[in-house]
Amino acid sequence: MASPESLPDDDGLEGLLARIAREVRASRPPAGMTTRIVAIDGQGGSGKSGFALHLSRALGGVQIIQTDDFASWDNPIDWWPQLLEQVLVPLSKGEPARFERSHWGGERDGELVVVEPAEFVILEGVTASRDAFAPYVTYSIWVEAPAELRLQRGLDRDGPEALEQWRAWMAEEDRYRVRERPDERANMVVPGDRDLWT
Repeated sequence: MASPESLPDDDGLEGLLARIAREVRASRPPAGMTTRIVAIDGQGGSGKSGFALHLSRALGGVQIIQTDDFASWDNPIDWWPQLLEQVLVPLSKGEPARFERSHWGGERDGELVVVEPAEFVILEGVTASRDAFAPYVTYSIWVEAPAELRLQRGLDRDGPEALEQWRAWMAEEDRYRVRERPDERANMVVPGDRDLWT
C-alpha cells in the first residue's frame, strides 16, 4: 500500500471524496479479486460510519458492510474469522456473501444479509483494515479523532451507563492500533474531528 496521506487543511469533504474515489477507481484489486474492497478503519466514535455513507455515494451507491455486524460488547475485536469466512472469502471467489448480523445483547432476528459481488464494496468499522483482511483489501482509510471526542460521541449514542463498556472497548482498540499500526499502513488518513460529515 502507498504511504499514508493526511487530508490537506483546505480540502473540503467534496474534494476529499472525489480524490479518494479517483484513487479507488484507479487501484487494482489484490490478486484473484474482482471486487475492490475499501476498508474504512478507525477507533470507536471517530466518524467512520458517517464517512462511509458519503464515500458510498461518491462511488455510485456501493454496499457497506459494517464490522459492527460481527462484533459485540463481549467480543469487540476477535470476531474477524467470521467476517473473513462469510464475507471476504466468498467475494474473492465471485460468490455472494451471506451473514446474520450480531445481536449486541438483543434477540437475533434470523435475517440474512446478502452482499453480491460488485465493482466496489466498503468494509467499515473498527479493525476493518486488520492484517488478516489485507489480501482482500484494495484501498484503506484511517479516520483519526482524539480519544476524548470519541468517548463523548460514544456516550452520546449509547448513554452514560455505557461508560465502562466504552473504556474497555477503547483499551482493546488501543492494543489493536499498537499491534497492527493500521493508521501507518493506510492509503489515506482523514480527520474525524472536524465535523465535515458528522
